[in-house]
Amino acid sequence: MAKAVWNGKVIAESDTYETVEGNIYFPENTVKREFLRPSSTTSTCPWKGLARYYSVVVDGQENQDAAWYYPDPKPAARKIKNHIAFWRGVEIEK
Repeated sequence: MAKAVWNGKVIAESDTYETVEGNIYFPENTVKREFLRPSSTTSTCPWKGLARYYSVVVDGQENQDAAWYYPDPKPAARKIKNHIAFWRGVEIEK
């Protein structure tokens, strides 16, 4: 079981997840969408492709670009399609 927690709230929780480069990627259906706000931020990884971001909002506090995902990952990263990862102070418990 893995959990993503920020500001005292569980944002994601799942028995199944993918680990890539030390990051836990949660299946998107295990992420509580009410805590995510779309961001215009993007970045590019040479082997995973284009990443898009969400800000995490809990009790009126915003953690800018604290979640990311690859909407159309390159073939080498296909196992993280439809998955979301967290950073910037979001605690990941395993």
